[in-house]
Amino acid sequence: MQQVLNYIHTHLDRDLSLAELADVINISPTYFASLFKQAIEISPHQYVIQQRVEQAKLMLSKTDLAIADIALQVGFSSQSHLTQQLKRLTGMTPKQIR
Repeated sequence: MQQVLNYIHTHLDRDLSLAELADVINISPTYFASLFKQAIEISPHQYVIQQRVEQAKLMLSKTDLAIADIALQVGFSSQSHLTQQLKRLTGMTPKQIR
């Protein structure tokens, strides 16, 4: 599982599919999703979203990059997608974090 977590952190900026993550450890996507949820206690998708939000929070507090640029760099499709997920997970907007 550590291999998959490392892969996720290295490739956060990409569109990470379940099949791609399962391929990292050579198992079926269905079995991978089940194992991942058992080990990490959330779905692979939710884990990726959480990691993207954490990386965005770090970048918002440590850089002067535009919010839209940060969103794209951490793998969100747009600034509004970042804002939506950030608000859902932390209760704050990007501007509040900055």
